[in-house]
Amino acid sequence: MENAYDLLIIGAGPGGYIAAVKAAQSGMKVAVVEQSQIGGTCLNRGCIPTKTLMHAADLYQEAQNFSAIGLKTEELAYDISAMHRRKEEILDKQRKGIEYLFKSNKIDYIAGRAAIIGEHLVRINQEQSKDQRPDASQKRTGEKQCEELSQQRTQMEIQSDKILIATGGKTFKPNIPGIDLPDVLTSDELLATTDRVYKRLVIIGGGVIGVEFAMLYNALDCEVTIIEAMDRILPAMDSEISQNLMAVLKKRGIKVHTSAKVTQIIAQGAVEADKKELTCLFKKGGKEESASADGILVAIGRKPNTDGLLGEGMLLDMGKGPLLVDETFRTSVKSVYAIGDVIGGMQLAHLASAQGICVVEHMLGSKPSIDLSLIPSCVYTNPEIATVGLTIEEATLKGIKAYSSKYQTLANAKSVIDQQDRGFVKLIFEEETDRIIGAHLMCGRATDLISELTLAIATKTTRSQLASRIRPHPTYSEMITEAAKI
Repeated sequence: MENAYDLLIIGAGPGGYIAAVKAAQSGMKVAVVEQSQIGGTCLNRGCIPTKTLMHAADLYQEAQNFSAIGLKTEELAYDISAMHRRKEEILDKQRKGIEYLFKSNKIDYIAGRAAIIGEHLVRINQEQSKDQRPDASQKRTGEKQCEELSQQRTQMEIQSDKILIATGGKTFKPNIPGIDLPDVLTSDELLATTDRVYKRLVIIGGGVIGVEFAMLYNALDCEVTIIEAMDRILPAMDSEISQNLMAVLKKRGIKVHTSAKVTQIIAQGAVEADKKELTCLFKKGGKEESASADGILVAIGRKPNTDGLLGEGMLLDMGKGPLLVDETFRTSVKSVYAIGDVIGGMQLAHLASAQGICVVEHMLGSKPSIDLSLIPSCVYTNPEIATVGLTIEEATLKGIKAYSSKYQTLANAKSVIDQQDRGFVKLIFEEETDRIIGAHLMCGRATDLISELTLAIATKTTRSQLASRIRPHPTYSEMITEAAKI
């Protein structure tokens, strides 16, 4: 491997590996450095493992209601270890798929921790395997020689015309007394717990991660409590989605405390031989309340992963954590670019992938082929949630006069057949032109339906045009027609 490239990418997640493939197919010599597993957070500790477990949990929950549709089951149970084994099988297949992409596009993959030490220079520290470590005979030649040999084997420096940072984000825990107690976990740590289900789980944070794990554990017959500091769950989404989801969670027995600030976590008593009961103390409406659990999930968000990224003397402009970039994703150093969660904004795998394509096109002097102004967002609860474009409130803040049109899922045959909980399809239109400018869905297959509505907004489709399209019956997509007609 020659230590000189047109593009060196730090991070092999959805942004990094898509950018690598795009660059290699455009004729660039490319290398990718990854300190953990290929595929990044989404594949290994986020989207894919979570949704795999949620799929199994949803089927288990649905099977408990089989009698309502004329089916019978006996001795229904789940095996959490087997669920995690299937998860690992899926992840392994996906990793091999990315490895094949690298191999077929002649992309060099380097396992190690990268630090940018110059405008065109990256130092990589690699873990030694046992057979690489100096043996006793080498040690007898002198400690200094041994140390030099070790350093030669664990460090390398690579020259690259351009450097792309795609290191993503990472979990973190706030400074709360008791936050480091055993069984107080981040989402990464909870996903790594393969042999145990916390029968009582408190979740600190009612954002996307929090509500998805709440439904996962509720489906596995667990007692779940969500504690959210804001005045509603999913605070970044349409308020009706938050209200509707609150009703669904309450119906399923999930307790939700909003406008609640966690003050302390304490461990007391013995749940099992070597386990302690956890009590989460929080203030709500001026009163101190508590929730007890076997485990606590800290899901208050993620922060940019920039630890150890820059060598001594190397500086990049940062905001309050994220790297600052211009419209071409270039940082304050001309040869260094950054994309994905490390630059802040919406933390979505598909956005990072799109940015990966666009940043390579910028490097090549081409016009970006993807419109990054319209990004759909999805939550894999049951029913699913998906949004794109503006809410009424956001339109008003932009000085746009808008109105909404909503259709309830209770009137949709496919929703009734599939025993879907209450939900809706809500479309936002501009008053002056009747063009669709936003869509907010909480229904079956919402995460699939949102793509049609993203295209409709991008192509400035009017309400009458949206209503004029024939959609098959019975399907969830009929709700788009009905919402446009109302």
